[in-house]
Amino acid sequence: MDETLNLNVIRDQSDEIVMVLKSLANKDRLIILSHLLVEELNVSEIEKKTQILQPTLSQQLMILRKNGVVSTRRAGKQIFYSIKDQRFVNILNNVSQFL
Repeated sequence: MDETLNLNVIRDQSDEIVMVLKSLANKDRLIILSHLLVEELNVSEIEKKTQILQPTLSQQLMILRKNGVVSTRRAGKQIFYSIKDQRFVNILNNVSQFL
């Protein structure tokens, strides 16, 4: 019975599940999210910690914002990023099990 329920949930939520998996299916986004798992960071801090160059970083942060994965907070001229969606915290905390 539980197996049928899980299949129905997967079928009903397949678009959402695919969005979650696609958000993680990029090396740069995975690295960014791993750093945001530890702390809220501004763009300069993310660039320094991840070694991802600004154009690529901006593109990946835009995708994460568009997908509702991260949230932003403005403080003066700086924009700070944090993980918005708790599902990503759970996934990232368990990703090492797949290695």
